Amino acid sequence: MMRLPIAVWLIVPGAAALVLLMGGPVAVLTIDSLRPYIPGSIRAGDGYTFANYIELAKPAYFNYAYETFRIGLIVSAFSVAMGAPLAYVAVRSRRAIVRKGLLTLLVGLLVMSLIARLYAIEMTWGTHGPLAFIGAFVSGLAPRSPRYAEVLVAIGLMHFTIPIVALMLVGAFRALSPRLEEAAASLGATRSEAILTVVLPLAAPAMVSAYLVSLAMCISNFVAPLLLGRGVVVFTTNLMYTRFTDIGNYQAGAAIGVFMLIASFAVVYGLATIAKKFLPGAVPTR
Repeated sequence: MMRLPIAVWLIVPGAAALVLLMGGPVAVLTIDSLRPYIPGSIRAGDGYTFANYIELAKPAYFNYAYETFRIGLIVSAFSVAMGAPLAYVAVRSRRAIVRKGLLTLLVGLLVMSLIARLYAIEMTWGTHGPLAFIGAFVSGLAPRSPRYAEVLVAIGLMHFTIPIVALMLVGAFRALSPRLEEAAASLGATRSEAILTVVLPLAAPAMVSAYLVSLAMCISNFVAPLLLGRGVVVFTTNLMYTRFTDIGNYQAGAAIGVFMLIASFAVVYGLATIAKKFLPGAVPTR
């Protein structure tokens, strides 16, 4: 009897979970997206059709997808820009209280209820919030304007993407030996020059990965645009929700879900390809 390598047995539970818990629902969603919709009925019609996907070609649906990815790309860039310094200080600070305090803060932000945080953001940065004038000054938008809702949604998304990005980069910065910075300093580089020319290039692969994870979290988010978007900022997840619950058009909701899955894969693959071209070490080749 042929004995399988231990590596095969180790991946079997995870692979089975992926197939059953994720592959199964996605397969059912894909099949349902190809079934015809019968108005007033939750049951799909007989046969198969591409009508649900043809409906997505309308400009209104394109705008929903465009807004989702646009805000996700911007928020992810800000999350990496703000999370990387936090991670660096949490690893390299000479004061233990600073390192432990930052790590505790980052983990604590993840433990706090997301709903409570989003309502707190609305109370703080919303139209009548005490910090609304700062958001208005930075964005150049009046707190009562509809577009200011994008600022609130961005703040809400960064509330949980920044801790994730920072915690991911903590491991990357820890893996970099401090002697590399000391060597750069011995050659005459200042602290900031050593960080810019030595640390950041070596941490680029982890930063790209953190950016892509943040992007995935943003474009799949449902609660932040729902509570902070004021009905102006509507992500495709919110659109999918209305198709399932308000209209009962399960087939259209399934088509939106499959489309976003494919679009997300395409965007992530495209960004990874660009990163590989301009940052050869950012994406593993095998």
